[in-house]
Amino acid sequence: MSRYSWQIKLGIVLLFSSLFIYSIKFLVLGDPENTYYYVFNALGFLPINVLLVTLVLNELLSVRARRERLEKLNMVIGTFFSEVGTDLLKTIARADHTISTLEDTLRVTGDWKDQDFIRVRKVMEGYDFHVDIARLDLGHMRQYLKERRNFLLRLLENPMLLENQAFTEVLRAVFHFTEEIERRDSLACMTENDCMHLKGDVERIYRLLSLEWLSYMKHLHVHYPYLSSLAMRTNPFDSKASVVIG
Repeated sequence: MSRYSWQIKLGIVLLFSSLFIYSIKFLVLGDPENTYYYVFNALGFLPINVLLVTLVLNELLSVRARRERLEKLNMVIGTFFSEVGTDLLKTIARADHTISTLEDTLRVTGDWKDQDFIRVRKVMEGYDFHVDIARLDLGHMRQYLKERRNFLLRLLENPMLLENQAFTEVLRAVFHFTEEIERRDSLACMTENDCMHLKGDVERIYRLLSLEWLSYMKHLHVHYPYLSSLAMRTNPFDSKASVVIG
């Protein structure tokens, strides 16, 4: 009851205010028939008023709240790429023998339009994200991800992730791979089947993370050009990328 105490008080105040106003009108101006007519006329419009307030206004507020949640979620995703995602993606992409065929396509520039992002996404969805597991330093990756485990756990605990299933899948894939390599005593003497298993885990991360990176780049490009500039200069797919502006 305490949660609604102020609403109840407000309702009582408004109700008595209406009664007071109509009483003053009746006492000062008289003409009770006109007063009754006005009261019933107002009551007749009340359902429409309730409809406008509860449906239309509530929907507008919901849209605004959803937009704010998505904005905060994109801040979380941006933090992930700054701390983990960009470097991890760069490391994995270097183990892709055919990444050069995708490099020019993924070289995002400041004059890209929505159509460019749509076109590139279709290309990426049809791309075979294969890696040569022998070209990856699994020991370095294990240490790198282990040092950032607490950071990743805090991200996973964020309730806003429910708004973005794709990013949740990225984190799940990263956590699975981290657990796989942390539980192995040695990463040097693995069987062929074990290598293929880890290769599949890395390629899962590679695909999911690449698509999420493109979505995040589009968000920055549209809403934050100054952040997009830095992201383009640290493009994990661009071997010529440099943070220094030439």
